[in-house]
Amino acid sequence: MSTETQELPEIGEIVIATITKVSDHGAYVTLDEYNGIQGFLHVSEIAPGWVRKVSRYVKENEKKVLLVKKVQASRGEIDLSLKQISKDQRKKKLLDVKRFEKEQRILKNIQEKAKLSTKQIEAIEDQLLSKYDSVYDAIVDIATKNKESLEKLEISEEIKTVIEDISSKIKLPTVEIRGILELSNNKSDGVEVIRKILLDIIKENRDSKIEISYIGAPKYRLSIIAQDFKTAEKILKPIIEKIEKDTKKQGGEFKFTREESKKTGEG
Repeated sequence: MSTETQELPEIGEIVIATITKVSDHGAYVTLDEYNGIQGFLHVSEIAPGWVRKVSRYVKENEKKVLLVKKVQASRGEIDLSLKQISKDQRKKKLLDVKRFEKEQRILKNIQEKAKLSTKQIEAIEDQLLSKYDSVYDAIVDIATKNKESLEKLEISEEIKTVIEDISSKIKLPTVEIRGILELSNNKSDGVEVIRKILLDIIKENRDSKIEISYIGAPKYRLSIIAQDFKTAEKILKPIIEKIEKDTKKQGGEFKFTREESKKTGEG
């Protein structure tokens, strides 16, 4: 297929490319998402400053996240940049690619289990995308709300059962919020008093994913994992309030310092 009949990326687009050849002037690449059409990464776009040796930054068969700088459609020439890609852009692109591959595996799984044709699975994909931003979002919503979301889809009960079964087995995305508890009690049994307060918190919140680990007197790390930050914060607030209340009631000292929150996993 000639480059004139192929879809080309747009200027400013972030792409995944495979390095095919390294030279003193830069590197030739193929664009993974565009049927392997060729692009060029000039030495001046590899890294800030003077690049003495191109192979120090890129190697053959290595995959890189690159920015499309220039596209000459008539000649099929694509100029790319590595140095203009930020760490956050690289992470987001790799996550998008990972999610897309995951979505394709989910659709293939549905197709095989429901014995659907290519046309039928494409119709289901179109239905999901008409109600959600992505197939992945649809599956997560179905896994969370179960049949409530499924019933809104205009598909057979047999296919709904297959989708429900597949969605129930995926690992849902999670987030973690955590912080440092500083608890002290000068009573002779102060350590046991604090220990009981923390154990009671864990027992009272068995339905939530809560971890309290000992760092070193008087510090403990409190970690809460939930489906989203809003849910995690809702769980955290009454826990902190109760620990503070019970600690001070026993004549102890209380302090809580938040640590950076983060996403911990994705299905």
